[in-house]
Amino acid sequence: MTNSGPLSVVKEGNVTVVIFGSGQRHLSEIGLEAIQTQLVAVAETARPPRLVLDMAATEFFGSSFIEVLFKVWRELNTQPEAKFAISGLQDHCREVLEITNLYKLWPIFATRSEAIAATSV
Repeated sequence: MTNSGPLSVVKEGNVTVVIFGSGQRHLSEIGLEAIQTQLVAVAETARPPRLVLDMAATEFFGSSFIEVLFKVWRELNTQPEAKFAISGLQDHCREVLEITNLYKLWPIFATRSEAIAATSV
């Protein structure tokens, strides 16, 4: 497990998992730069390029965080056969991705294990 930033990073099989903890319940502009820096660095170094964001502890995020997700997704997709998924979204966060139709771009799973199973193949 890596904790060299605000998020925890673990490797489960061939999938890199980023865990948003209790310190990331409400993702506002404050502190978002550190989260973006860490997420982009993880996307750059994930080998194989399989990344799951476990956001079970996050209750709220806004448009600034969606911008961060795009940056991470674009960085990950510079590598062949990249896979990206989000798991554990609470109702508000899931609704944001559904209203914006981003769930069509980024697969959403109820649990981390489901996301890992889908991205590991």
